[in-house]
Amino acid sequence: MDIRSWLKEHTLLFDGGMSTYYAERNNTAGDACEWANLSNPKEVEAIHRAYLEAGCRALKTNTYGINRLRMPEADCKALIRAACEIARRAAKEETFLFSTIGPIEEQDDRDLEAEYRFVVDCFLELGMRNFLIETHSSDLCLHETAAYIKERDPEAFIILSFNVQPDGFTTAGRMIRDLCKAAEEDPNVDAVGMNCMTTARHMVDLLRKIGPLNIPISVMPNASYPTVRGNRSCYDGDPGYFAAQMAVLRDEGAWILGGCCGTTPAYIAATSKALESPAHIRMEYPLQREKIPQTRPNPFWDVLCDPDRKAIAVELDPPEGADLSKFMTGARELRAKDVDIITIADCPVARVRVDSSLMACKLHRELGMSALPHMTCRDRNLNATQALLLGLCAEGIGNVLVVTGDPIPNASRDEVKSVYNFNSRRLIRYIKGLNEAVLPTPFHIFAALNVNARNFRIQLDIARAKEENGADAFLTQPVLSQQAVENLKLARETLKGKLLGGIMPVVSRRNALFMNSEISGISVAPEIIARYENADRARGEELAVEISAEFARQIADSVDGYYLMTPFGRTGLIARILDCFRAEGLV
Repeated sequence: MDIRSWLKEHTLLFDGGMSTYYAERNNTAGDACEWANLSNPKEVEAIHRAYLEAGCRALKTNTYGINRLRMPEADCKALIRAACEIARRAAKEETFLFSTIGPIEEQDDRDLEAEYRFVVDCFLELGMRNFLIETHSSDLCLHETAAYIKERDPEAFIILSFNVQPDGFTTAGRMIRDLCKAAEEDPNVDAVGMNCMTTARHMVDLLRKIGPLNIPISVMPNASYPTVRGNRSCYDGDPGYFAAQMAVLRDEGAWILGGCCGTTPAYIAATSKALESPAHIRMEYPLQREKIPQTRPNPFWDVLCDPDRKAIAVELDPPEGADLSKFMTGARELRAKDVDIITIADCPVARVRVDSSLMACKLHRELGMSALPHMTCRDRNLNATQALLLGLCAEGIGNVLVVTGDPIPNASRDEVKSVYNFNSRRLIRYIKGLNEAVLPTPFHIFAALNVNARNFRIQLDIARAKEENGADAFLTQPVLSQQAVENLKLARETLKGKLLGGIMPVVSRRNALFMNSEISGISVAPEIIARYENADRARGEELAVEISAEFARQIADSVDGYYLMTPFGRTGLIARILDCFRAEGLV
């Protein structure tokens, strides 16, 4: 029977977690699973048959992790061919076979669409017509892949399935509701849903948040949340409980069901039995608890939007140790100069300092100042990032600056590992999603713009992408050359968001040479360096004030405010510069 005809009258029950079940039966790591298509085909076939005997109607090929970024092309072809042959041998006459395609890691030097097309071609050449594109955290290249499949075989049946956490976000910061709605609108996608990361009970909640769709919905939860024993993830759920929740998912509108990690044939057998009971489809989904917006002032954003003045942001690096006295003294000095916001770097150049978000909360609570913590993508995974954002929101912090973050130096990598669940654009989109769905008071999202880049138009393209993902404003790198001035003018013409032009006082010739050589993204013009020849400390500070004012005048028409970076904690110098700015009517 055609799968579309089947789904008009029946639910479709898939098998369970091949990788985890294979590892359990053979005491191996999950990576061995796909290679078993060649090394242990009888065991793979036995697992397929066990799931079919348990009552499933659809089988996934054992091909989740097969792609050219993980193994040579010839091995990919051989493993996929073997997997399809094994699944066909195991299948019954009424079994629907699905080609399984897992996520392919994005790499700058590879054409991601081409990598997906290669895997698709391997299946199509073997006569496979049904595709499960599963466990993805975004739809990057997936709609293009679906279009390619339908171009090659218009009758192909395609399911897109995303891994989603209980809060409704994927590890790439995408909301499952948005991903499902986009799939619903794609004529090349036949069904959409969720798998992995989440249990059946939490998928019930997520399904209600997604709401009814005009295409079939697929759900393939994990057996439970994992525990680690002997360096292996183990799942200790109860098949009966799992099956009861799967029946609820069916009643909530999911017509394609199955299991992911930890779901053995016992889970599928229990689910098959539970689905024998009549369905009670709820045509109206229960109302979700609505997010109640809270009105809370954001003084800095108000100033930034005021056409009659320039906002002043000053960066003050947090201390390297636990003594905060110098930092707080400097902050008080800046407050006395009517600075609108203090920005706080997040472990700049990957060196440990006091946490920027904790310092922002301290400034806000103790001094009543607006603070803009920098948030890097380097040191926190998805859970830690969301937890931090919730805490900042609860503490009254209304603005965050999102940056990718400097990588940890090579010599330290064996001891300290970088964590990059996001790049800055994805983190911006994630925060935007939290603003829309979770946070009572949304953040204004700031991003970085490098006006010193050699190919500045590439930076503008990145900045536009940041705006599309939700960035409201940009802080630029220091403007210390005429090229940077011209680039900032171009940014003003191109971008929609607010702009704060970077001003970094140069205090000596040595300081200028250091910035040019040691700090990424900073470019001090040779003529500026020449002005510091033979200047002592006092003359260096005078030049710092003069040159900062010169560049402020040149960029005034291109910016909504100034972003001053404090050199060596010298807040007194920043105070002198601000006095100069005010005397000249620059702010």
